Amino acid sequence: MRALIAAATGLALAFALVLALTELGTPTGETSPKPLLTTVPPHP
Repeated sequence: MRALIAAATGLALAFALVLALTELGTPTGETSPKPLLTTVPPHP
């Protein structure tokens, strides 16, 4: 029974944390206009 209470408490805390982060909103940042280019090195 103790494990069930602990699991429920952890789930409630995680849910509250997600709600709190959602309320804060996304940070005001910008993505880079340059795309990330990946190249494959030439095979010897």
